[in-house]
Amino acid sequence: MRRSILVLVGAITVAPLFAIAATASDEANVMATVNQYNEAFNKNDAMKAQAACAPQAIILDDFPPHVWQGAAACSEWWNALDAYNTKNVITDGIVTLDKPWHVTVTGDRAYVVVPAKYTFKEKGKPVVESGSVWTFALQKLAGGWRITGWAWGQH
Repeated sequence: MRRSILVLVGAITVAPLFAIAATASDEANVMATVNQYNEAFNKNDAMKAQAACAPQAIILDDFPPHVWQGAAACSEWWNALDAYNTKNVITDGIVTLDKPWHVTVTGDRAYVVVPAKYTFKEKGKPVVESGSVWTFALQKLAGGWRITGWAWGQH
């Protein structure tokens, strides 16, 4: 009986450690997807960015038409950004992410809020958009974590 109690106590003590490890791993994988998307943006790699998106997504951003949703949301957003940048002579866009404020994983869903800085050139002049916030929702699918939606909040 004493041995059974020790085994039970040991299992109860160790079980939360496995739960923490699984959560930490999920959080790292979620952030890897967010970072993949950001790196693709910084390298102007539309295909890599779209690979991080779920089949159905929604995007909110600060340029018209401000919302993209559905199966082609990520590619339509990218095309709209290219057109907007061309029209406004915006080049050399780089987003720098800071330490996330929130990375919450609940089962197969995740929520990430990360402060960001966007630097670019507008008509050749450097512009710094600091104090922005990039918020992501993700879902774990067969191929891993994918972005189901994101919103950019400009300061």
